[in-house]
Amino acid sequence: MKLVWFRRDLRAVDNQALHCAVASGEPVLALFIATPKQWASHDMAPIQADFIYRRLTELQKELSALNIPLCYRQVDDFSASIEAVVEFAKGVGATHVLGNKDYEINEVLRDQHAEAALAKIGIESTWFDDKCVQKPGSVLSKQGTYFKVFTPFKRAWMQKMSRPVIEKILPVQCSVAQEKSMWQRFVWSTDQPFDYPRKSSEQWPVHFDAIRQALRAFCRDKAFRYNQERDFPALDSTSQLSPYLAIGALSARQCMARLFAESEVGFLSDGAETWLSELVWREFYQHLLHFEPKLSKAKDFHHWGANLVWHNSDTAFQAWCEGQTGFPIVDAAMRQLNATGWMHNRLRMVVASFLTKDLHLDWRAGERYFMQHLIDGDYAANNGGWQWCASTGCDGQPYFRIFNPVSQSERFDPNGEFIRQWIPELASLDNKSIHQPWKAPNHQALSYPQPIVDHKVEREVTLSLYKQAKGN
Repeated sequence: MKLVWFRRDLRAVDNQALHCAVASGEPVLALFIATPKQWASHDMAPIQADFIYRRLTELQKELSALNIPLCYRQVDDFSASIEAVVEFAKGVGATHVLGNKDYEINEVLRDQHAEAALAKIGIESTWFDDKCVQKPGSVLSKQGTYFKVFTPFKRAWMQKMSRPVIEKILPVQCSVAQEKSMWQRFVWSTDQPFDYPRKSSEQWPVHFDAIRQALRAFCRDKAFRYNQERDFPALDSTSQLSPYLAIGALSARQCMARLFAESEVGFLSDGAETWLSELVWREFYQHLLHFEPKLSKAKDFHHWGANLVWHNSDTAFQAWCEGQTGFPIVDAAMRQLNATGWMHNRLRMVVASFLTKDLHLDWRAGERYFMQHLIDGDYAANNGGWQWCASTGCDGQPYFRIFNPVSQSERFDPNGEFIRQWIPELASLDNKSIHQPWKAPNHQALSYPQPIVDHKVEREVTLSLYKQAKGN
């Protein structure tokens, strides 16, 4: 019997571990192990926990159509999950455990220790590079080293790329015997314990058909203009598929396959090319985790990052968290995050730059806050994005390139539509004043805070701090 251990790959379509298990022709069981204490230590957002919880029921239906039961265990952490999978595999008579790799250091160690523990009792294990289109270690420079700059990485990645083919999995011909057995008391249901805080994720559908339709609709109707509209938060022009990629309800290969399927033969529009680049950025950060375990340990990619002097202001951080900084585009973005568990990508850069370059607060505080609130929280992408904005990361934004929150607001929300949506107290202002309400004639009457910093002044402070850290 084959046992497939599901983690952040909650799909029955285009799942390499599952496909290999089914192709063997043997009976197959599936297992998901919840680890609430580990999730808490990794700052999983309650909205993402709810998303996973809801997705498990849909995954169960998809696996049931393949004659594969989905079983469930809850233990504290990764260490206990190793004991659980060994006990379960032994109890059901599995001869082989299959799973798809994660690249964060705790997850890597989990799988290494699980492999050793299973081998001790004579159970084989196989781990697949399913998370990326090109597995980490396969995209290297001519010198055989990993890329530290995105553009040459993308060039090499594209040279190795072939159009993905998504193979359909047929139902297992020899399903697991249904007689009373150890695994039956662990079959997933909402009656099983799931002891992690949850915040409603109902606005995000979890049914396979709905996810597939969202992907198709974006690739067909929006991708061609993605390069022109993706930076404007008031427009519904991004894919919003990141939550599905984050928990593995959708694979990067599925995204690529559909992107090409909806494009002219052999040709991607400029917009589609831009979206493809975003998928490659995702891979770039996953590959970095593979080569640089320190990134999973809250370390700066560049050694000089440890020399940066961060300010320590709980008041400033709280104002940033609550969307009360006095800078409308920053506050609107943070309020969107707090209310929905999602934030527009352009605004993620704006608020991260503001935290690190205007408030001079450690990027790790923002990184953690994002993970605690994002439905699409993905460690590699989140860490990569924050270090890019803080200029401490691999191929990061040059430290002297500092986002001006006012000009970003005027450029990407010119009519203040996004700001008005999330900051109703500014709705009465005209399209010019809404970006700098402190300059409006009646600004003292607004129930909105004054700017907590002077951007021009703080920009000079940032330049000085970074020059000192780099030894310039």
